[in-house]
Amino acid sequence: MLAIRRRRELSNPLVFFVIVVSLFPLGVSPDQDLLSKMAPGVIWVTALLATLMSMDAMFRSDYDDGSLEQLLLLPGPKILLIGAKITAHWLSIGLPLVILAPLMSLLLYFPTHAIGSLVITLLISTPILSLLGSVGVALTLSLRSGGILSSLLILPFYIPVLIFSTMAINASANSLPVSGYYALLGAFLIVSALLIPFAVVAALKVSYN
Repeated sequence: MLAIRRRRELSNPLVFFVIVVSLFPLGVSPDQDLLSKMAPGVIWVTALLATLMSMDAMFRSDYDDGSLEQLLLLPGPKILLIGAKITAHWLSIGLPLVILAPLMSLLLYFPTHAIGSLVITLLISTPILSLLGSVGVALTLSLRSGGILSSLLILPFYIPVLIFSTMAINASANSLPVSGYYALLGAFLIVSALLIPFAVVAALKVSYN
């Protein structure tokens, strides 16, 4: 509901994603073979940056108005609260990116038989981006330039997700087995979902100390 009320914050990363992918054929080359080979990297890097743009909004408004501190003081497990915040972020940013990606891939002449792999990797990996990003945001909430610092903290942890996702898409485009890549990304998602909420709770407590 908060994301819907702040439609500008919700739409900016998505508009960024659409504009950057749309400009690539104009700025690089209209050659279909070249764009087809570059499509997985272009789409994934742009989706990663769009997610990174939106991370600071996950806890910022709640921190500024004091509601986050009040929520952390409530009795009961804080993991459910953190899980709900991360899930809301993914639903407002990650899921729309998953929906937009197949449409944008057609602009880059991406093989239609590999679009399913593109969607699957995004479905598995965009929640990982939200989970990893939440730790950096929680650690830098109390800093004035927290958005820039959190991006620098988060970005190195995004690299493995980017590498395995693009490798899976390229393998699918070349009709090679991709189940191993899906398994690695799925394991990464499960481990992240089980451990990161605890790290976020600890990081938020550090930000208030």
